[in-house]
Amino acid sequence: MSNDTINENKKIDEKSSRDKMVSGSAWMTGGSILSRLLGALYIIPWMAWMGTQDVATSANALYMVGYTPYALFLYIATAGVPSAIAKQVSYYNALGEYQVSRDIYKKGLQLMAVTGIVSAAVMYLIAPFIAANSPTASVSDGTQVIRSLSWALLIIPCMSVTRGFIQGHNTMAPSAISQFIEQLGRVIFMLAAVYIIRIVMNGEVVDAVSASTFGAFIGALFSILYLLYIIWRKKPELDFHVANSKNKIQVSTNDILKSIIKTAIPFTIIASGITLFQLIDQFTFAPIMNRVGEMTAKQIENNYAVAAGNANKLIMIVISLASSMAITSVPLIAELLAKDKMKDVRNQLSDSIQLFFFIMLPAAIGMAVVSKPLYTVFYGYSAFGTNILQLSSYMSIFLGLFVLLGSTLQAANQTKPALTAMVIGLVVKLVTQFPLLYLFHTYGMLVSNIVGFGVTIYLMLRTIYKMTHLDFNRLFRRILLMVLITSAMALIVFLIQKGMYQFIDSKDRMGSLINMGVSATVGGIFYLYATLKVRLADRLLGSRVAGLRRKLRIK
Repeated sequence: MSNDTINENKKIDEKSSRDKMVSGSAWMTGGSILSRLLGALYIIPWMAWMGTQDVATSANALYMVGYTPYALFLYIATAGVPSAIAKQVSYYNALGEYQVSRDIYKKGLQLMAVTGIVSAAVMYLIAPFIAANSPTASVSDGTQVIRSLSWALLIIPCMSVTRGFIQGHNTMAPSAISQFIEQLGRVIFMLAAVYIIRIVMNGEVVDAVSASTFGAFIGALFSILYLLYIIWRKKPELDFHVANSKNKIQVSTNDILKSIIKTAIPFTIIASGITLFQLIDQFTFAPIMNRVGEMTAKQIENNYAVAAGNANKLIMIVISLASSMAITSVPLIAELLAKDKMKDVRNQLSDSIQLFFFIMLPAAIGMAVVSKPLYTVFYGYSAFGTNILQLSSYMSIFLGLFVLLGSTLQAANQTKPALTAMVIGLVVKLVTQFPLLYLFHTYGMLVSNIVGFGVTIYLMLRTIYKMTHLDFNRLFRRILLMVLITSAMALIVFLIQKGMYQFIDSKDRMGSLINMGVSATVGGIFYLYATLKVRLADRLLGSRVAGLRRKLRIK
């Protein structure tokens, strides 16, 4: 075989890997954004039906008291198995060992069924303890909400491992669609329940919130039914692969379970990183604010609701972009490692980081610039809420990069350094929580997150460099270009927004929606044009974008 042929094959492999990354990220990003948008948009009618703004804010705080520990229990219940399954299935598929991949999925399902039942039972039993140590006015109300969420743990682990199996075949569309179906079913149920309880029956707020959180069970039920349908539809193709499996590798049942658990536990800890930071806030915010401030219990509850609930729901839309890329990169990196292509692993890591900043910077900075109209549209005008959302938007870049780097390091078998980096970040968060809350009050909670995740990210990037000798100079030059373009976009959006406020009341929801829509659209068009003009989009997204540039006649 000639050198030209070998080089051409390498180019095809690299292009295939990049195309998989872009295509998979596109599907997962689309599914995540739609799901997160639904998860944010429902809040408008949800809070309106709850009652006055104070009642609605308290209801949202109660909602968050249940959801933050639930997220941790969910990570424990799934134990990182979906990502572990995706990694291992992709690895063995790359070796042609499809029978091993199927065995891994079956054992994963059995394991998840057990962990789901155990986690649901534990969460139900310790709900009073969690509620008693959370910023809520009523322990009994908090207990009721937390217990209503425990039922979802019976279904979601098996649903998640099925997603991981499908992702391991580098098929992202069904997983993305299932996310949307899950969220749609959840939102429809919770809005219907809140309307009936609060508007039709004039029932209690705690009952409406409990019904809302039980929607997680309903959404998961619809999602797993869809995924099982996909497995049934793909059965002939999957059976064909198994029938033609090489069967050169024999793995016992115990070895499969050990392998799943060994791979999954680190994924669990890393995946629960954001939730662990949030739990520190949930358990320390009220006690510290009681010592350093002069706020009432009600004010502390409301401030926590704004920072941990209202703003968090919106920034999770942009953080989901990072999660999508992380989900896509795990099986790709595992496949490249199975083929011992370290150069391609380095290129994949570089592409992942660049693609992250290409999408995340304009999304996060753009959200910070339009924080005033955005917060007003969802929650009503609030200067405090606007400032919290603005700071949270900057924080989302750190959270998103943590998600991406943590997942990709584990996919590259760098689990121990990833865990060490996260633990050090948590310690920094704990150490800085009190002084920063003392100095900046509620804002200090977010600043301590930025500091903690910043330390973790630095340590993870150092590990990546040691492992791959990634060309950080080239990477930073690309990121700097993105920062310059994003800064220009932000200035344009800011000026348009200020100009429109001369004619539109900043406290009016409809006016804020128009302001946000116009300024964000112009900003988005500018960013697209600029990245096409300097060929940045071409380098990151491939030939399809180059075709778009030609169609738009951008030279």
